[in-house]
Formats: sequence, C-alpha cells, structure tokens
Amino acid sequence: MKTLEIINNWIAKDSKVLDLGCGKGEILLDLIASKNIKAVGVEIDDSKINECISNGINVIEQNIDEGLANFIDKSFDVVIMSQTIQVLRDPKKALKEITRIGNECIVTIPNFGHWRARLILLLKGKMPVTGPLPDSWFNTPNIHLCTLEDFELLCSDVSIQITEKVSFDSKGNSNIFTRTWPNFFGASAIYKISN
Repeated sequence: MKTLEIINNWIAKDSKVLDLGCGKGEILLDLIASKNIKAVGVEIDDSKINECISNGINVIEQNIDEGLANFIDKSFDVVIMSQTIQVLRDPKKALKEITRIGNECIVTIPNFGHWRARLILLLKGKMPVTGPLPDSWFNTPNIHLCTLEDFELLCSDVSIQITEKVSFDSKGNSNIFTRTWPNFFGASAIYKISN
C-alpha cells in the first residue's frame, strides 16, 4: 500500500480533517472525493495556496512555526502533517499542538536511518541525496533530519501514543524488510498518533 492509500484507510467518512503544510492540496482532494471529508489546509507558499483555492480547498495562509493557537482543542477528527514536521523549527512543539487539535493525527517523515543514506555517509562521507531526501544539504527544506527510531523516542518523550505505523522502501512500497527492520530498510514512514 502507498502512503495515500493508508491515509485514506485511516480516515473515516465525513471526518473533519486539517492538513498542515498541505502543499497543493493533493491529499485533501483525494479525501474529499473518496471520503466526503470537511477539509481545511494550512500552507505558507503563495503559489500552492492559489492552487488549493482554484481546486476549491479551504486553505489558511499561516506559518506553522509561529504556532497554532487559532485552532481550539480537539476541533478536528484528524490532523495530517505529511512530510512537514522535519522542516519545522520545533518538531516537539508541533507534535504537542497537532495532538491537542486533533483526535487522531497522521504524520509522515523521511528516514535518515535508511540503509542507502547510511551507506552514502560511510562510503562518500557526504550528506546523502536520495529519493526521500532529494536535496543537497545546502538547499534542503529539511532542518531536522531524524531516523524512525528518533521520531518514536520523541513521541514517547512527550507522551504521544503511536497507534499504527507503516514504513516504506524508496519506491513507496511496504514489504517484509520494511516491516521487520523499519529503521534500516524504511526510506520513509507514516504514523497514526494520539495523546
């Protein structure tokens, strides 16, 4: 199963969903079509906001790093943060906020502990450029690279429960290797969390 399929499976029909760092709104568009969700996106990039608006998605222009105080506790059934947490200044604060706002939360992250990233560091002595981590160190939006194990320790540290998780290889597939040794073979992962 691919990430979008899993997100779709984890979200109930007619849910109220907030997507933080929604980009062009691809996830929300899919969920609106398949699950009839009530969708709200948050994005900072003007061109992506314009695409959301032209696709009929309710979107708020907001810098997540400046806080989410405008959202009340448990105001959404699900909060999604897909490939966003690693670009924020304070991932710990972001995790606390999304679990405050949503009954459940879905977080996807790239895994810096993937075997290919480790091998590039070992053999070349350079920061890896891979499918899930496609940018060079000097122009990457990722400011907090972590392994899946690091993310899970952070969740434990702030008393957030991981209720489900799936890790994927570099082609976006889950297999016996990514399920058995996710921190080594998983290029990325998706988590369902709550507090």
